[in-house]
Amino acid sequence: MRIPFRKMHGLGNDFVVIDARETPLAMSDRRAAALADRRTGVGCDQLIVLEPSAVADVRMRIFNNDGGEVEACGNASRAVGLLLGGERRIETLAGVIRSAAGADGVAVDMGTPRFEWDRIPLAYAMDTLTMPVGWERLTDPAAVNVGNPHVIFFVPDADAVDLARLGPLIENDPLFPERVNVNVASPIGPDHIRLRVWERGAGLTRACGTGACATAVAAMRRKLTGRTVTVELPGGPLTIAWPEGGSILMTGPAATSFEGSFEDTDYPA
Repeated sequence: MRIPFRKMHGLGNDFVVIDARETPLAMSDRRAAALADRRTGVGCDQLIVLEPSAVADVRMRIFNNDGGEVEACGNASRAVGLLLGGERRIETLAGVIRSAAGADGVAVDMGTPRFEWDRIPLAYAMDTLTMPVGWERLTDPAAVNVGNPHVIFFVPDADAVDLARLGPLIENDPLFPERVNVNVASPIGPDHIRLRVWERGAGLTRACGTGACATAVAAMRRKLTGRTVTVELPGGPLTIAWPEGGSILMTGPAATSFEGSFEDTDYPA
């Protein structure tokens, strides 16, 4: 049996999207990692499997390229929103989110951020707005959970940080029992942030939608920016708005690169 897929991306953060709403597809960590492999598989940052949902229009399962299933992915949410079209409700492990596809891109309501130390989660209690911890020159970060855990370091020059080396050290630090996404950000005005992200289970990425949301919220809480901000990632910009006490609204592009199929037996579950 051949299984069709779409290769999609949001600002260069790329996905293999499999629609399993009508024909169920068994998925395991091993199979997800094999499909995501860029040398011997289709190749992607995340594998997305769409399934029926009892509480929304669709259930979206998200697997990082190491095979691990994760709670949320902002760029993938926009890609799925584009694929489905119109206004949709998407079930994720982090809860139900809403997307709206329009001429200017796809807007996604990412829900309300969480700041409690045990909701990030951290291994022990501390202030999550200015955490009294550091790794070499990266110090005093903020932590935000936007469906998945993020730690954000505000630095003078995000491009100067050796994130390929420090990212995995911080991701796997015992302070973060579920590991963590690592963001280094440089505010360059009241409505503009430069951002690079080491993504949990995926590594350096050209764009991370949840990272942009978490970073924008942290900057707003520290009064570094206004309530609407452009977050500039290596792959391009996202617009993040967070009215005080409300949900985070992320707006940006998504696109289909190509379509294909593979034999079910090529990548055993």
